[in-house]
Amino acid sequence: MRRAAPADEADARRSTWRADLVTVRTLLPYLWPKGEAGLRARVVLAIVFLVAAKGFNVAVPWFYKGVVDALSPKDVAAAVSVPVALLVAYASARVLSQAFGELRDGVFARVAQRAIRKAGVEAFRHLQGLSLRFHLDRRTGAISRAIERGTKGIEFLLSFMLFNVLPTILEVLLVCAILWWLFGVWYAAVTFVCIAGYIAWTVIVTEWRTRYRRTMNRSDSEAHTKAIDSLLNFETVKYFGNEAHETRRFDTALQSYEAAAVKSKVTLSLLNIGQGVIIAIGLIALMLMAGFGVAAGRLTIGDFVMVNSYLIQLYLPLNFLGFVYREIKQSLTDMEQMFTLLDVEAEVEDRPGARPLAVAGGAIAFEDVRFAYDARRTVLDGISFSVPAGRSLAIVGPSGAGKSTVSRLLYRFYDVTGGRILIDGQDVRTITQQSLRAAIGIVPQDTVLFNDTIYYNIAYGRPGATPAEVEEAARLARIHDFVMAQPDGYNATVGERGLKLSGGEKQRVAIARTILKRPAILLFDEATSALDTHTEKEIQASLREVSAGRTTVAIAHRLSTVVDADEILVLDAGRIVERGRHLDLIAAGGAYAAMWTRQQQVEEAREVLEHAAEREGEARAAE
Repeated sequence: MRRAAPADEADARRSTWRADLVTVRTLLPYLWPKGEAGLRARVVLAIVFLVAAKGFNVAVPWFYKGVVDALSPKDVAAAVSVPVALLVAYASARVLSQAFGELRDGVFARVAQRAIRKAGVEAFRHLQGLSLRFHLDRRTGAISRAIERGTKGIEFLLSFMLFNVLPTILEVLLVCAILWWLFGVWYAAVTFVCIAGYIAWTVIVTEWRTRYRRTMNRSDSEAHTKAIDSLLNFETVKYFGNEAHETRRFDTALQSYEAAAVKSKVTLSLLNIGQGVIIAIGLIALMLMAGFGVAAGRLTIGDFVMVNSYLIQLYLPLNFLGFVYREIKQSLTDMEQMFTLLDVEAEVEDRPGARPLAVAGGAIAFEDVRFAYDARRTVLDGISFSVPAGRSLAIVGPSGAGKSTVSRLLYRFYDVTGGRILIDGQDVRTITQQSLRAAIGIVPQDTVLFNDTIYYNIAYGRPGATPAEVEEAARLARIHDFVMAQPDGYNATVGERGLKLSGGEKQRVAIARTILKRPAILLFDEATSALDTHTEKEIQASLREVSAGRTTVAIAHRLSTVVDADEILVLDAGRIVERGRHLDLIAAGGAYAAMWTRQQQVEEAREVLEHAAEREGEARAAE
């Protein structure tokens, strides 16, 4: 669901009534869901119970007045027998008022929880559908906090606005009508003016206090984000000995929160004092009027007690109304932040009428593709190449040449700014993203795992796979033996972002996950960059076995991993500067040959160091 106003106006509108009304209007469809007659019936029944509860609540002082008047006559003998029925009615009205209130809450509970779940799920689904650029530009902690506070705000709004604020307003109107009918317009007028003044004071001061609550929200989000960022990267923090620095950053954010919280508390005290003064003035005025009426013989003692009972009965929810209104305002602000996420347009969307990709082998073609993350800097400048079905292509080049951008465009995380990308002759912009990504399997350079078991992380490639299929994928990725050596086997947890595993182990899990997916196209983005020479050779053999018959694109820095590719592209500054097979490029003596020579020297030195480390380890074991 999209809100009426664009996201870039949200901050400017937030403190206005219009913004609050827009937020409430966004929530209403969740409370009256289409096609769910059962939930709608619950809403209607809850309203009936609400009215019944307030009706009996307003009747309580009436019966109390009758009891007092019945006990007032001088004939004590008569007084003992008459009020029995009134006492029963008085007690019954109290019980029924509470019972209907509880029934109302119980009937409406499913409606409220369903609305909370659907709103949260829709926000989460929308975030999942947004572009990679959005997530790279935003702080995950702040987004998570916005959804968390937004869903809690919905729960509070439903619980208190629907069943506290609106019923209280209904009760106030009923009480004013009864006082007008029984005692005249001035009793109703004083009651109404007192309550209106109370509400006006609450609204005005609360609007003033909102600025401090917003500052508290921003500071809280900033502190929360910094804490999460620091804890997720705790290894880096320790590498550089920056624990004190991280603590200072967190403390700076909390200092801002502290200052805003103090101002919020001081203004809260001012608000409460004003509310107390207004209620006291109303109480004094009405009790004086009722007292003079009793003294003049126009009112009975029961009337005096009834007026007092009505005032006390209204005073309690009104006193609570100040807190409720402040929290409702905060809930609306929190909900607005969550619903604002729904205003963000997805940069990459399926076109109307987009069809699933018809895979006929997985042939890839880039035709004069141009792309820039920022219009001021071109990343890919008119590159063209093709990979026939079942063949392999390697893309190499220096850092920043645009190699990884090729994989992101192939996955359609971004749309090209010029040219087109075809798979089996179909422009990727004309097919559904789901079918496109289902046809491609990737082993990325930076493997990030879920904080779950090894089994879950491998099975993530195809959640419906059997345990036997998961284990077979692990064997092909040369990680099965490692897993079985763990005390918990496949149920061993990998930690936050896979931190319990080494870089090589994480990449082998990623390889197993991709093998399990069984895609038509394989994409290896520095797939063996974190492996030692021995393991790299083993996995390269496995990758060649898995890649047989599949279209394969390998993005590599280590040239030794791509010597068998059917074609090698050398990228530099977003352009293809060389292309051909390994031996042909070596013979050409160009950029590729120079890279090969440098890396061979590095590889030789690396192997010498690895052999030396192995011999040292053997010597220590012998000792």
